[in-house]
Amino acid sequence: MKILTVNQLTKNYAGEVPVEVLKKMNFTVETGEFVAIMGPSGSGKTTLLNCLGTLDQPTSGTILLNDENPATYDKEKLATFRRQQLGFIFQNYNLLSPLTVAENIMLPLTLDHGNLTEMESRTRELMAELGIEKLANKRVHELSGGECQRVAIARALIHDPSLILADEPTGNLDSKAAGDVMEILQQLNQTKKVTTLMVTHDPISASYAKRVIFIKDGELFNEVYLGESREAFYQEILTVLSHLGGGRHEFSTTHLA
Repeated sequence: MKILTVNQLTKNYAGEVPVEVLKKMNFTVETGEFVAIMGPSGSGKTTLLNCLGTLDQPTSGTILLNDENPATYDKEKLATFRRQQLGFIFQNYNLLSPLTVAENIMLPLTLDHGNLTEMESRTRELMAELGIEKLANKRVHELSGGECQRVAIARALIHDPSLILADEPTGNLDSKAAGDVMEILQQLNQTKKVTTLMVTHDPISASYAKRVIFIKDGELFNEVYLGESREAFYQEILTVLSHLGGGRHEFSTTHLA
């Protein structure tokens, strides 16, 4: 069942020389899929994620999530849609330093004025699931990068969103923490069918997904699917990247552990 449908998505930015960043892009995401998006710098990855996350409006085309078109909503309804239907995981975590770990995780439910007892129960459940229950009363500055990202994942999941959007979730992490975070995202997808769309420059992180969509100059370039072997999938990703171009410094080519 399709949860996300992108149809003829175009995004232009005005200026002395108008720039067409996304060019009539079409793709769908099935419920429970884990999809990675890769492409060189300037290919339109971030713009695409911003449009999908309703943080930016398409110039033309449609984005349907559960058959809803949020581009037609007023500001208040759009904010509610974003808060209830989408979960965000950012490279820089975007946690609020004055709040404790538990308060950061609970924040989306607080904004919806949820029942306090139910919010606390759900928060404890997620923290236990992600192995961060001992961090509940700590502040952000006391956490490692990997711990911060686990908290961010818990916050993204707290309200059971239809779609998780992850923007370079391992970009600020060392290889061990990055692997831990990707294993968590993969496990959540496998066991809870959490639909996830992740932008990444790292082919190792991308190999945890079930499908990788490659974009170049705002257009779909190619896509590959996970088969029975993750190692073979990783090698296939590297092969496409070698044809995609964009400079070797943009993509990690470290072998799988």
